[in-house]
Parts: sequence; structure tokens; C-alpha cells
Amino acid sequence: MPRSEWDKLRQSVYEEYGHECGICGAKGRLNCHEIWEYDDERVQQRLIGFIALCDWCHHVKHLGLAEILAKRGQLNYEKLVEHFMSVNDCDFETFQEHRRKSKQKWIERSKHDWKVDLGEYSTLITEKKPETG
Repeated sequence: MPRSEWDKLRQSVYEEYGHECGICGAKGRLNCHEIWEYDDERVQQRLIGFIALCDWCHHVKHLGLAEILAKRGQLNYEKLVEHFMSVNDCDFETFQEHRRKSKQKWIERSKHDWKVDLGEYSTLITEKKPETG
């Protein structure tokens, strides 16, 4: 997707969510996060929409990457855990169970080559032209 189209799309998503995180309601810097529907039987993922997320909710959605960033000293993992527990009104054990299940699902799904269906957004994607010369 050309950068100009991505910028239009993400700005429309931010407007749709009132420039607030679609999960916790935080204002400020937002990330446009893809929402995928997975059919594990057919090994197909379908893009069904986008959501505006604050940095912390976005890190929760990408928990594996967040753990890597934390190990590098680039992310306060304790703050991420606190955010998760606050948003979900849960305890640390519930977070750990979520983390365990998410990791297991990622491991299972990573064993396959997924068919990607961009749904209604497929018209926004342009094929990269081969380089010449």
C-alpha cells in the first residue's frame, strides 16, 4: 500500500475512534492495528478491519515483540503487565494465563503457511513493480 494511502486509512481509523484508544480510551499517540479473523481449519486469515490503539494496548497485542523489547531495555514490561491488569480488571495469574495461551496459539499458527484474504481492503494494495535495469 502506498504510504499516502496508509496515512489516509490510519487517519480515518483514528477519527472513527474519536482519537482515543479503542480498548482503554487513552488519548495521545495512536497506532493503527489490523484486525484479523483466523480460520485454523482452512489455514486462512482474513483482514476484517482496523482499530486505533495506544502504545500500551498495541504492545499487549504484540506480546512476543514486547518481551523482546523489554529484554533489550527498550520497554518497561512491568508497566505493560500493569496496563493489561488494569484494562482487564484482573490479577497477575490471569495475565500469565493470557500470555501462555497467546504464545501457544502463535507457536501453532506459525507452523503453517497462511492464505491471506485482504477482504474489502484488497483494492488498496498495489503490486510492487519489478525493478528494471
